[in-house]
Amino acid sequence: MNKTELISAVADKAEISKKDADKAVNALFDTIVESVAKDERVQIVGFGTFELHSRSARQGRDPRTNTPITIPASRVPAFKAGKVFKDAAASK
Repeated sequence: MNKTELISAVADKAEISKKDADKAVNALFDTIVESVAKDERVQIVGFGTFELHSRSARQGRDPRTNTPITIPASRVPAFKAGKVFKDAAASK
């Protein structure tokens, strides 16, 4: 399912116009991205948790030359599915 299909599904389930569903879906995504970017945890009970994880610097290898390189520390977004989501996915 892509974003357009998601918007159509939300419009059908909520019995609202696609234009209103588009606004709602985009507002949800924007809010999650902004909150996680500010290092806030977004927890939606039954669905899951969005948060930032820190990766420490580590050694790696350049695949072309096989020379060691240092991969810098970074912060990456992460999603952990909630119990209801996991159970629903496992039952299908």
